[in-house]
Amino acid sequence: MRMSDVKPSTELCSLSINASVATLTLERSDVYNALNVQLISEIIDILDWTSHRAVGRTGSLRDHDGAEYLRVLVLRGAGRHFCAGADINMMRDAGVKSPEENRVGSERLDRLFNSLWAHPCFTISAVQGVALGGGAGLIACSDHVIALDSSRIALSEAKLGILPAVIGPYVYRRVGSAQFRRLTMLAGRFDGHEALNIGMADQVSTSLDETAEMVDATIATVMSTGPVAVTEAKSLTQTLDNWRGTDEDLRRWTLDKTSEMRGSPEGQEGLSAFLDRRPPAWSPEDQDG
Repeated sequence: MRMSDVKPSTELCSLSINASVATLTLERSDVYNALNVQLISEIIDILDWTSHRAVGRTGSLRDHDGAEYLRVLVLRGAGRHFCAGADINMMRDAGVKSPEENRVGSERLDRLFNSLWAHPCFTISAVQGVALGGGAGLIACSDHVIALDSSRIALSEAKLGILPAVIGPYVYRRVGSAQFRRLTMLAGRFDGHEALNIGMADQVSTSLDETAEMVDATIATVMSTGPVAVTEAKSLTQTLDNWRGTDEDLRRWTLDKTSEMRGSPEGQEGLSAFLDRRPPAWSPEDQDG
């Protein structure tokens, strides 16, 4: 995989790359970046393309041409809003489709959210305006969320007599059982401050400029962290979430994983850099020097 490979062709979203940081922007600002079949498919293509070019997947900081592989993926919405959820035409079509056809649409959505949730890069969502239904799902699937204080977020499906089932597992993991239950039943909108209080957001900003500064600061912090370790941390979390064995088996598994990571090229580099009092190879300081 090379960074110079042709990017997925898109009309309703865009992908820009600056060194090891990719930015995916939803570009349907005229309809508040609502998700239709085409946009969902284009986002999936971009997530797949960037995933295969992530350091955590390739195990290398650069490709054969010397271009940096990806370490961070930023998700944005163009215009005044992040994402208003499902497009009204897509919802209208769902009402006349067969159960089998609706299942296909649901599987497409599931692939979208799971692709973001499991993406090997550190993912950041910068949220402004509304993030409703599927828009809230995108937030829940992100590793770090920065929301404008005036944002309006909602699990709004119950207002239509349906459930946020496809995004449910991701929102549930982010906010916990009691909050997920409450938010799903109320289906009401909440602002950035409440999002922070309940765990739906990690930082709140007062302006778009401050959001940009927070995104940059978060990226700087990620760049000091081993990129393979970032990806492995996601796998570790998933293992702990789904563990069905005994506590003793889990302890043995963690010992094996610790030994594996310490013996890995990145682990050896990190320990050597610490002992030598120098920046590790993945640090921008090392590359600048």
